[in-house]
Amino acid sequence: MKSVVIEQPNQLTVADRPLPQPAAGEVRVKVKLAGICGSDSHIYRGHNPFAKYPRVIGHEFYGHIDAVGEGVSPSRLGERVSVDPVISCGHCYPCSIGKPNVCTELVVLGVHRDGGFSEYAAVPARNAWKIPETIADEHAVMVEPFTIAANVTGQAQPTENDIALIYGAGPMGLTTLQALKGVYKVKQVIVADRIDERLAMARNSGADWVINNSQRPLQETLAEKGIKPTLIVDAACHPSILQEAIALASPAARIVIMGFSSEPSQIIQQGITGKELSIFSSRLNANKFPVVIDWLARGLIDPGKLVTHKFDYQHVTDAIELFEKDQRQCCKVLLTFN
Repeated sequence: MKSVVIEQPNQLTVADRPLPQPAAGEVRVKVKLAGICGSDSHIYRGHNPFAKYPRVIGHEFYGHIDAVGEGVSPSRLGERVSVDPVISCGHCYPCSIGKPNVCTELVVLGVHRDGGFSEYAAVPARNAWKIPETIADEHAVMVEPFTIAANVTGQAQPTENDIALIYGAGPMGLTTLQALKGVYKVKQVIVADRIDERLAMARNSGADWVINNSQRPLQETLAEKGIKPTLIVDAACHPSILQEAIALASPAARIVIMGFSSEPSQIIQQGITGKELSIFSSRLNANKFPVVIDWLARGLIDPGKLVTHKFDYQHVTDAIELFEKDQRQCCKVLLTFN
């Protein structure tokens, strides 16, 4: 079989690999579609501290089960499945309180273990979630990105009366926007970004107000309308954003940080305690696949609005380079297999 392998930073090959045989408790997935994420690019470029090489990247993938390991019912053969890349131990403290996404022995497909940019992938059976026939293939492959939004909103618990502000109209900001509008029915969602084309995507995904904050401080723009957000989601993840969010926030607001920046953020503690703000962080997803599959089945979100490009997996280098360089026209890029 063919697999997309990062041999070492900046060295990608489409290599012949042995067909994997599912171990006990595993299934083999014949991959049909996979999505490119920023973390795939980071591994390719050597910027992910958790990755070890060589590595088959890809943690957003969908296909059907074509083989099962010992202990897995043969009735699962042929199932259409989307794969949760989070593999956890199930017994450490984070796992015991429902946070397998920060398991002390966390393994992420495509990062710590070979992932889904491959014609076939062996994965734990419990991580392969059945997709109803009513959900299209191109929506099924987008389950994982939307689980990030489900994780964010699950922590922040939005209400219809929130005034929400999202920093960043990239894939993570847009999935969160769709969750806030489509699932939680938040009446006012504002999206700030520095790229007009991305803001147009946000408007298309339901944003009530989009702001290009490249020319004028966001604080001035919001102050003109007397707006103090009650929920702020940082999906842009620049170190300067946290302090600005603290300053912008309404008293008793919630702030969610989605990023992995290693640069320090300088914050004024009084701004947090003076308003009694709640600050959350969110990594990956904690058992959110069934949540998002339900959202899709009920038509509450529309992943198709995020998909801008598709490539055959043989052209993965071109696909990743487009994803990295064209932030104006490119949002979600899918790879096709088989």
